[in-house]
Amino acid sequence: MPQKIELIATCPMGLEAIVAREIRDLGYEELTVENGRVRFFGDELAICRTNLWLRTADRVLVLMGQFKATTFDELFEGTKALAWPDWIPNDAEFPVEGRSHKSQLSSVPACQGIAKKAVVEKMKLKYGTEWFPENGARYVIEVALLNDIATLTIDTTGPSLHKRGYRKLVTEAPLKETMAAAMILLSRWSVERPLYDPFCGSGTIPIEAAMIGWNIAPGLRRSFPSEAWGNIPRKLWDKARDEAFDAVKDNVPLHIVGSDIDPAAIEVAEAAAKAAGLTKQFQLKVEPIAKARPRGDYGCLITNPPYGERLGEAPDVELALRELGALTRPMPSWSLFILSPSTQLEHYMNRRADKKRKLFNGRIECNLFQYLGPFPPRRSDR
Repeated sequence: MPQKIELIATCPMGLEAIVAREIRDLGYEELTVENGRVRFFGDELAICRTNLWLRTADRVLVLMGQFKATTFDELFEGTKALAWPDWIPNDAEFPVEGRSHKSQLSSVPACQGIAKKAVVEKMKLKYGTEWFPENGARYVIEVALLNDIATLTIDTTGPSLHKRGYRKLVTEAPLKETMAAAMILLSRWSVERPLYDPFCGSGTIPIEAAMIGWNIAPGLRRSFPSEAWGNIPRKLWDKARDEAFDAVKDNVPLHIVGSDIDPAAIEVAEAAAKAAGLTKQFQLKVEPIAKARPRGDYGCLITNPPYGERLGEAPDVELALRELGALTRPMPSWSLFILSPSTQLEHYMNRRADKKRKLFNGRIECNLFQYLGPFPPRRSDR
């Protein structure tokens, strides 16, 4: 197996630069940013580290190859030419998933079938058998066609990286953990500053902030199918997990508060915080935004208010945004980071945002409205 492996970290549109920064922070500098993904080079240990540490990516894939495919023959021959036996043992389970966009080969089931047949034929040559039991470790192959270019990958992650393992229950409209982490990483928040979410729902923003503040790898509480792969030695996973446990800074005081008007949502949030091992690191409370009084100066309000396509009726959404504007007006030292698809949010805030960044919350196009307050004074100035 090659020591230098080309990998792909997939992500929602708009988060590519953040994912690239996370990959660089892990020490992998050789990368290329593309729409919805970041390609980078690493070794077997990089697969372990990126799955454990990436907060804003969806999956880590092994790139097997890319080639032009406008006919089924081209797809078959191109797929068969790739080094599948370098990765897949003769007892592996290797289902093939697929997708196609703006390509002549538009039938996804047909492309999946052709790719599966090609992989089987290549493995027959290597293992000298006509039949594979597929009762071993799982290697999910994907054939993705875009503009007639076929990209063949193996998924190292399994369920998306947003599934950290701490949230067993969900509220009516949960914010994905990856998006919550992105909002925090795009903000000016640091552990010295208060953080407040007045629409915390199931607590995703406060929990993700606490994990960032304590430097907890988001994948520590879950498993990955590639942990069962024979070509990634168990000692590498053990090394990556030991590194992650040693990196935790659980003596850092945090000033994080989340509130929501819905008692059921706060119950879900408290259960998630307990599952994450973070029950005493921040405060969760039932409180309508009209009664909210964030404490401290130079804090960061980071929130995802309700909106019409997500939950509630239009009058309730309008009221929530009006109350958010009223809450934040007497907070001149705070910075505000609000994810919303509303075209009227700046109207309710009674001022233009300093910055807006387009992001996608699921399939809904939103903006991260950024109102940038002053930085805290330096300790020498206090």
